[in-house]
Amino acid sequence: MRIVVAPDSFKGTLTAAEAADAVARGLARVHPDAEVLARPVADGGEGTVAAAVRAGYRPVTTTVGGPDGRPVRATFAVDGTTAVVELAAAAGLGLLAEPAPTTATTRGVGELLLAALDAGARRVVLGLGGSATTDAGAGLLQALGVRLLDADGRDVPPGGAGLAHLARIDAGARDPRLHGLEVRVATDVDNPLTGPSGAAAVYGPQKGATPEQVAQLDAALARFAAVVRRDLGIDLEGRPAMGAAGGTAAGVAAVLTCSVGSGAELVADLVGLDDALAGADLAVTGEGSLDAQSLRGKAPAVVAARARRAGVPCVGLAGRVALGPDELAAAGFAAAHALTEAEPDVARCLAEPAAVLEELAARVLGQAPSSPRT
Repeated sequence: MRIVVAPDSFKGTLTAAEAADAVARGLARVHPDAEVLARPVADGGEGTVAAAVRAGYRPVTTTVGGPDGRPVRATFAVDGTTAVVELAAAAGLGLLAEPAPTTATTRGVGELLLAALDAGARRVVLGLGGSATTDAGAGLLQALGVRLLDADGRDVPPGGAGLAHLARIDAGARDPRLHGLEVRVATDVDNPLTGPSGAAAVYGPQKGATPEQVAQLDAALARFAAVVRRDLGIDLEGRPAMGAAGGTAAGVAAVLTCSVGSGAELVADLVGLDDALAGADLAVTGEGSLDAQSLRGKAPAVVAARARRAGVPCVGLAGRVALGPDELAAAGFAAAHALTEAEPDVARCLAEPAAVLEELAARVLGQAPSSPRT
């Protein structure tokens, strides 16, 4: 029997790799002779590099500037001429000692891209998500050699607020290795750059921005888009997903050859999920909460959909299941089970999630299911 185990993280309790290992241990108890292929997945944000490394990519760790300028150690992944870079590793919200909604910078992400180029990358998958920034990728661009200048010809200061002073963009001095570099931006949001659904309005408050700062940042992002349109001939306004990671997707699209796609789909490709599913007898996926949000292109829904295309029954294991049988079946799940089936004590589920998930896997995966249930 071949079983593919491809969970996302159980946020706050288990990484995707830890969840995959727990399920594998449970499977070993009921199917000791099975071939278990662990393919942890992610939505393109945090966990993307870890998923690539688990799938065989080589990890490379370097020191870059964090969102507040302090040095941080960040890891990206390399396989041949392909690199996987995670914005959160260099500009993640968790790297800040205190909120910095108007000054947090993506410069460290640009430094990671340079390190990937040094490692021989000609194709980069850039996972967006978990950002502390709303600078439209300005810091990233500056690290790559793009000049963002004020009216006096000086570099604009870091952070989204600095873009209020932007008068001119000069991309002529950017690193020559960027020519021909293919960047695939992985994100699970489709917000535009500006406006009521834009980067500042929707995500600024999560990064500590007051209503006044949200308005300031939105105006600064609009200024960035206007200068990009005038100086580079690229129209960023109104395009879906340009607001991802505080507008970082917009900065990348302004200067680099890039495409923007579903983070979960890109990660599924990175880890070779389709090849693993070919000929498999069962697939197992999951996350902290299987709910309506899961069905909007999140990693477990992508795993279930691909398993269905491959003719493989897929079981979801989660901290909680908030989907009915019809919703599960429509998404490609043969069944879904919550941790509380194995341990009714929620406190223990939170305190010992790996042990409970292992027990749940052993209980419900003794044979491939034939109908959805929760």
